Amino acid sequence: MMVGGWPEFPLEILDETALIQSGYKFFLANNEVACQRAFHLFGHRSEMVRNDYSLTKEFMARLAFCLINQKGGCGKSSTCFHLAGAFARLGYRVLLVDVDPQGSLSQGFLGSDIVENLPATETLAALFDESSFFLDHRLLVHETSFPGISLIPANQTLAEFNTPKPETTGMAQYAIRELLDLQEAFDIVLMDCPPNLYQCSWNAMLAADYVLIPVPPEDFGTQGLRAVHQAIDQARRLNTGLRRMGHLVTRYDRRLLVHRSYEERLRGLYRELVLETTVPEASAYKVSLACRQPVEFYSAKTPAAGIMRTLAEEMLRRAAKKEEQRSVG
Repeated sequence: MMVGGWPEFPLEILDETALIQSGYKFFLANNEVACQRAFHLFGHRSEMVRNDYSLTKEFMARLAFCLINQKGGCGKSSTCFHLAGAFARLGYRVLLVDVDPQGSLSQGFLGSDIVENLPATETLAALFDESSFFLDHRLLVHETSFPGISLIPANQTLAEFNTPKPETTGMAQYAIRELLDLQEAFDIVLMDCPPNLYQCSWNAMLAADYVLIPVPPEDFGTQGLRAVHQAIDQARRLNTGLRRMGHLVTRYDRRLLVHRSYEERLRGLYRELVLETTVPEASAYKVSLACRQPVEFYSAKTPAAGIMRTLAEEMLRRAAKKEEQRSVG
């Protein structure tokens, strides 16, 4: 039975019921509002685990994340690459958007020779090229060899469009946003941004729901964070739904005092805006990347794969919490 568009459940089954969403638990309060909010967020991927009650919905609310930092070597591309595997294994349909002219994320899946020789009409550059105005941009989406993961690649042809002062470029600012509006088949979008705050990163922020900031625990990694936050604040004027997911400590070595000190400093400065999960400098990430496989598909039982699943779960949990705060506010 439907009540106001939502399924009606006996209230007694909602008490302490766990809603399993692709491997993590979202505990519901004993009221229909909580049930409806979870149903809206997680839709067809959810199921009630008591008395075999099930929730079904044709589509779940899509979540779009962009990964940004002004510094290179922070682990943005690697995190996108391996996170895609974790989300896909958890049952999500993932779209990766390579927004970096270096094309590192694309090369991770397709190899450097293929990526470097892709014509602009088969990459993200087509969005900004006036000569490709009549191109069906849905054709930019490439399937990978991994179930549940698709990719919009990028290469050096994107570089000429990654200009400073993107806020002066009119409707070009919304190119990625308009593209994603056509992509209804995906649950999760991960956008890998270049190490600057020019047109590509700006476009990604105007298309995203959340910004994730990978930060290695070193001086050069933490420099420039103020500029990143200022850019986010500016982007929110045009994308009012944009939120900070937080800072992700990457390339972390707990054995090093300097890393532990920087992590403590970062958490002291940004508090809840630092994710609990930290991503270590693990060989499993590098080996699986060299084999062009997300660690979840290459070696699912390794601690490195487990960390990526934990990260995916934390991102979903934080998104659910922020959505709840937004609806209350």
